[in-house]
Amino acid sequence: MSDLIVLIIYCAILGSGVGFLAGLLGIGGGLVIVPILSMILLHFNALPPPQVVVVAIATSLASILFTSTSSAIAHHKNGNVPWDIAPWVMAGVAFGALISGFMAALLPEHVVRLVFAVSVVLIALKMIFSGKSDSSAPRPLPNKGLLSVLTTITGGLSAMIGIGGGAVLVPLLTFFSVDMKKAIGCASASGIVIALFGSMGYISSGIQLFSLKEGFAGFVYLPALLGIVCTSWFTAPLGAKATHYLPVSTIKKIFAGLLIVMAINMFTR
Repeated sequence: MSDLIVLIIYCAILGSGVGFLAGLLGIGGGLVIVPILSMILLHFNALPPPQVVVVAIATSLASILFTSTSSAIAHHKNGNVPWDIAPWVMAGVAFGALISGFMAALLPEHVVRLVFAVSVVLIALKMIFSGKSDSSAPRPLPNKGLLSVLTTITGGLSAMIGIGGGAVLVPLLTFFSVDMKKAIGCASASGIVIALFGSMGYISSGIQLFSLKEGFAGFVYLPALLGIVCTSWFTAPLGAKATHYLPVSTIKKIFAGLLIVMAINMFTR
């Protein structure tokens, strides 16, 4: 069995878990994909080490385009996508993702990795403390213009570190007293936009460094993308269905626990 086929199988196994988590938590899966896919690419010597993290991030975003679509469809069927605010959120994250897709590809690899690790730690801490002490006073959502500005920042950060946006967007929306399940549904829909515009940036900026003959579309590694998507598309609806039945407190604990694991992984690499 060739190394390429084994790599695709590894990515398919990764995709099955990522899809379920994407549906359950609305995170797109990038927090899991980026560190694990980086290790897979290094193990198979798929490309020079200095470019591994950027390729993992770009491939993660491309896979999230499919995973978030599957997840968002399931959440919509369950009535968990708040379409009254979703268009404004999606417009903001689209603009931020498009810009950062170009910026991250120009930054040194160690800077991108540092941004990823620090972001994950901050998100983890926010989820831990918000889970322990929920404010009894509801916070109304800001006006739609300000909401788009905040989500532009969210989309930019998410695309830069290769995640679908849920890890940043869910805490932001729940801070403004949006129901946890509605926030996850909105994050799933927004993940489609972040992945689309972020991938466009990574493909455009990497097209001169890698060729399609080598299995790349810009910085996106197509064999890994195929492996992840062929399973994540089917497991994402299962995660979304679980969200419909699990208590909100349980979802928060799973979310915070996942972020802690990813933060430790990034700092110990």
